[in-house]
Amino acid sequence: MNAAVGTEARSLDSVDYDPIAHLNLLFSHPSTVSSVTRVSSTLQRHRHELGQSIVALETAQAFGPDSSLERMQSAQAELADLFQRIESVRSRALQTERDITTMTADIKRLDGTKRNLTLSMTALKRLQMLTTAYEQLRGLARTRQYRECAGLLQAVLQLMRHFNSYRSIEQIAVLSRNVNDLQRELLEQVCEDFEIAFAKGEIAARRGVLVEACLVMDALGDHAKSRLVTWYVNTELREYRQVFRGNDEAGSLDNIGRRYAWFKRTLKTHEDEHAAIFPPHWRVNEMLATAFCDGTKEDFKGILERSMRRVDGNKIDVNLLLSCLQETMDFEQSLERRFASEPRASIDTLSSADDRVQNFNGSISVAFEPYLSLWVESQDKALAAMIPRYRTQPLLPPDEEFSPQAVIPSAIELFHFYKVTLSQCAKLSTGERLLDLTKTLAKYLDEYAQQVLLTFLQRGGPQGPPVQEIILVLNTADFWHTNTNQLEENIKKRIDPELGSTVDLSSQSDAFMGVASAAVLAMVNKVEVDCEGAWREMKNTNWSRMEAVSDQSSYVGELLKGINGKASEILPLVAKQQYARAFCDNLVEHMATAYINNIVQCRPVCEVGAEQMLLDKYVLTKSFENLLSYHTAGAPPPTPSTPTPPQNPPTGFVKRVNQSMTRIDPLLKTLQVRPSPPEGLVQAYLIHIGDRSDTNFRKILELKGVRKQDQSHLLELFTIHRDGASTGRQQLVQNSPLLTPLMTSTGLGSTGLVNPVTAGSSLQTRFDAASLGEKLLNAARDGVERINVGAASSGGGGLGITSPGGFSSGNAGSSLAAAVSGGEKVTINENLKNIGNFFKRDIGGLGARFGKRDLTPTGGGQDGRG
Repeated sequence: MNAAVGTEARSLDSVDYDPIAHLNLLFSHPSTVSSVTRVSSTLQRHRHELGQSIVALETAQAFGPDSSLERMQSAQAELADLFQRIESVRSRALQTERDITTMTADIKRLDGTKRNLTLSMTALKRLQMLTTAYEQLRGLARTRQYRECAGLLQAVLQLMRHFNSYRSIEQIAVLSRNVNDLQRELLEQVCEDFEIAFAKGEIAARRGVLVEACLVMDALGDHAKSRLVTWYVNTELREYRQVFRGNDEAGSLDNIGRRYAWFKRTLKTHEDEHAAIFPPHWRVNEMLATAFCDGTKEDFKGILERSMRRVDGNKIDVNLLLSCLQETMDFEQSLERRFASEPRASIDTLSSADDRVQNFNGSISVAFEPYLSLWVESQDKALAAMIPRYRTQPLLPPDEEFSPQAVIPSAIELFHFYKVTLSQCAKLSTGERLLDLTKTLAKYLDEYAQQVLLTFLQRGGPQGPPVQEIILVLNTADFWHTNTNQLEENIKKRIDPELGSTVDLSSQSDAFMGVASAAVLAMVNKVEVDCEGAWREMKNTNWSRMEAVSDQSSYVGELLKGINGKASEILPLVAKQQYARAFCDNLVEHMATAYINNIVQCRPVCEVGAEQMLLDKYVLTKSFENLLSYHTAGAPPPTPSTPTPPQNPPTGFVKRVNQSMTRIDPLLKTLQVRPSPPEGLVQAYLIHIGDRSDTNFRKILELKGVRKQDQSHLLELFTIHRDGASTGRQQLVQNSPLLTPLMTSTGLGSTGLVNPVTAGSSLQTRFDAASLGEKLLNAARDGVERINVGAASSGGGGLGITSPGGFSSGNAGSSLAAAVSGGEKVTINENLKNIGNFFKRDIGGLGARFGKRDLTPTGGGQDGRG
C-alpha cells in the first residue's frame, strides 16, 4: 500500500499525468477493489496538505520583506523621477534653440542682402546686354544682314523673357515695346524682300539674302514662318487657280491630266529653283502639294455636283469618272511615295519624333467617293448581262476534254471578274461603296447559283443531264462555296473596320452548298432510274404464296447489277471524298426507302415472304457496304463474277449503311409473325413497331392479307394490350414514323417521288429531270412533315429518309423544287440556303473541311474513312 501511495504521489506530481493509467495501476486486479476506501482517504489527505502548503506560501508572499506591493511602489517612484528628468532636458533644448537663433539672425540677414545684390547685378548685366543687343539688331536690320540678325534676335528674345516680370517698370515696358516693334519690322521687311525678288525675277541673284532671311523668320517663330510659307504657296498656285477654274473647259474632268502635269512642273521648278531657299525642316514642298490637293478636291466637288444637277440628262460618264479617279489615285500615290521617302531633319531630336501627319492617299479622290455608286451600278449592269450568257454557254468547250476536277468555264470567268472588281474598288474606296459593291456581288452569286447551275441540272429531258455535266455542276458549286468564304474574309480585311461586321456572304455560301446537294440528288436519281426494272420484278413476285426461303430473290441480282454498275460509273468521276460519301449515303437511304415502299406494293405478304424479304435485305446491306470502294483510285469495275469491289469498306460507312437498312427490320419482323394465335401478332407489333395507333396496326393487317372480318378481333386485342398496365407500355409512341407515311393518299414511291398506292402506273414513266422540281415540291408538300418525324427517330425503323451523313431528300427536294419551278427569288434564296445549311450539317462525317466525325443518330462517332 505504501508503494502504491508513493507511486500515486509521484504520478500526481508529473507533468503528463494520466488518471486512467494511474487508476489501472492502483486497481490492476479485482482483488484490489477492497482498497478503494484507503486510496480515497489517502488522496483526500494529500489534497488537504497541498491546500495548507498553498495558503502558507501566499501568506509569506503577501507579508514578506520583498513583497510585490513594495516593488510596485518603488517602480512608480522611479518613473516619476524619470519624467522629471525628461522635462528638464526638453526645457534646456528649447533654450538652446532660442540662443542659436539669436546668434545666427545677423548671418541670415547678410545672406539675404548678398542674394538680392547678386540678383540686382545679374538683372543690370542682362539689361545692359539687352540694350546693347537691341541697338545692334536695329543696325543689322537696316543693313539687311539677316544671318547676324537671326542669331542676335534669338539672344534678344531670350533676354527679354527674363524681364517679363518687370514690365511694370516704365523703362522695361518701353524696351519691350521697342523689341516687339522691331520684330514686326523684320517680319514685314523679310516679306517685302521675298515679294520683290519673286516679282522682279531676281530669285537667283538674291538667293543668299533670302536664305538668311528664312533664318530670321525661323527665329521669329511659327507664326512668321507660316505667313511666309502661305504667301509662297499662294504665289505658286495663283496661276493654277486662274487657269483651271471649275467652270471653265480647262477645269473640266476631261482635262484632269493637265492639272496634275501642271503641278508636277511647278513642283520641279520649286525643287530646282526655290527649295534651297527654305530650311528643309519647313517641308515647303509638302505644304505646296497639300494646298494643291485641297484646292483640286474642292474643284472636283463642285464639278461633280454641277454634273449631277444637270437637267439635260447628260450626266457623268462612268468610264470618264473611273478614268479620272484612277489617274487621281495614281497621282496621290506618286506624292505619297515622294514625300514618305524624304528623310527627317534629325534622328535624335524632338523634331524628328513628330511623324508626318499628312497622308496624300485619298486627299483628292475623296471627292469622287459619293459618286462611286455610278460605278457600282455599271458593275451591276455588266453582271446582269453576263448571267444570261452563262446560262446558254456549254458546260465544257468543244475543244476541251472532261476532267473529274474541272469546273464550268463561266465560274472561272466570273471569279476573275469578281477579283478584279473588288481589287479596283478597294483602291477607290474602303467605305460605303465597297459595301455596296459587296451587296451587288452577293446578289449575282445568288443569280449564278439559281439561274445558271440549277438550270443545268434541269437539262436532258427524261434521261436527265449526263453524269459528266452533273459532276461539272457539283465541282463548280464546291468551287464557289470555298471561294465565297474566302471572298468574305478578303473583303473584311479591306473594308473599314466599322463596316466589317456588315459583310456576310454565308447565305451565298450556303446556296452553293445547296446546289451541290441538288447535284448529288441528281446522281442518285440516275441510279434510281436504272433500278426501276428490278423493283418491277419484285412487285411481280407472288409473296403471299411463297412456301420456302431461298438464298436470294431474282430481283436482288438485277437491283445490285444496276446499282453497282451506275456507282462504278459515277463514283470515279467524283473528285472529293466528302461528295462520294454523300452520294453513297443518299443512295443507301433512297434504296432503303424504296424497299419499304415496294413492300407495301407487294401486299399481301405471307410469313415466308417476309422472311425472304428480310434475307434479301441482308444481301443488299452487305453489297451496299462496298459502294464507297468504287471511289478508290483504280477500283476494278464490277463483273458478273465479282459484282462488288474487294476493298475493305470504311467502318463508319458500314455502320451508316446498317443503320439505314435496319429501318426495314421492324416491319418485316412483324410481318413474319402469324396472325394465329392473335396475341402473338399483337405482342410482336408492340415490340417491333411500338406505337399506339389503330390505323398503323390495321396497315400491318392489310399487309399480311388478314381478312376484314378477322381484323376486328385483332384490333380489340391490340387495344387491350396497348392500354394494359404491363411493363413498358408507357414507352409506346403515338404514331410510328415507320408506318405513318405508308399506304396514305400520297407518299413516297420507288424513286422517292411517287405515290405508293399508284406506284404501278407511276413506275412506267422514266425519271424526267425537267420535272424534278415539280415532283420534289409535291413530295415535300405532302410528306416533309412525316419525313422529319422519321429523321428524328433513333434507329427504331422509322421511315425518315434523312441520312445523318448525307442529305435529307425531303428537305433538299422541297428546296430544290422551289428553285427550279421558277418561284420568287427570295424564296429561292432561302430554300438554297436551307439546303446548304442542311448539307453542311449532315455531311459532318465525310472528312475534309466538312469535319472527320461520323455523326450517328445514337451520338456515336466513327471515322468516316474506316
